[in-house]
Amino acid sequence: MKKLVLISTAILFLCSCAAQTYHVNDVPINEIPTKPSKTQWDHFFIAGIGQEAEHRPEEICGGKDKVIKVQSQLTFINWFASALGMGVYSPRTSKVWCKD
Repeated sequence: MKKLVLISTAILFLCSCAAQTYHVNDVPINEIPTKPSKTQWDHFFIAGIGQEAEHRPEEICGGKDKVIKVQSQLTFINWFASALGMGVYSPRTSKVWCKD
């Protein structure tokens, strides 16, 4: 039983979350909204090998000059959905922050 708990804990720590953030326009940190303007899931299959998701943040924000940052993230919920789908379904979360 101890071995099972140890292996389960090791697997949990090896499965991490990751984020890639791109700052598009120079905006002071205190002016960046805490909540993103748009959040959506990108749907991939088999770990997203050879697949990509394309977003147009300038259309979401109403112009290139209004885009603050864009982020692609693998969250715990995404990881959990991928685990339930046994790696066949592999979602990621995309977020866009806009100037008001």
